Amino acid sequence: MFICNHCPFVLHLKKAIVKLSNFYMKKGLAVVAISSNSVTMHPQDGPEFMSEDAKLFKYPFPYLYDQDGRRPFELVYHGQFDDSRPSNNVPVTGKHLSLAIDCALSCQPVPSAQKPSIGCSIKWHPERQQDYS
Repeated sequence: MFICNHCPFVLHLKKAIVKLSNFYMKKGLAVVAISSNSVTMHPQDGPEFMSEDAKLFKYPFPYLYDQDGRRPFELVYHGQFDDSRPSNNVPVTGKHLSLAIDCALSCQPVPSAQKPSIGCSIKWHPERQQDYS
């Protein structure tokens, strides 16, 4: 998953992300969190603060810093965690992500109809911005 320390949507879900990750890691899912934000634009999203955040929330997964934004993996789910938002009072359940994980772990196709993930965009380093436009 792509997360960062400052995004209000991620802040809203952090405890649930840890809970869901712990549950599925016991079933064999490999979980990795990645921050790709420019530390020039958002120093709080850099490796030093990521480490503090990972310890504070007891992340059971690696929290990696992707400095150049080059990821050679295929993404099978790019949808939302669930329908909860920081201001809508909908309980955090992780139901959409859980369905996708259950499908992947049982070698079934992940639903192609996916509600878009909502949160902060990746803040590319200004010198790299043209690579991702």
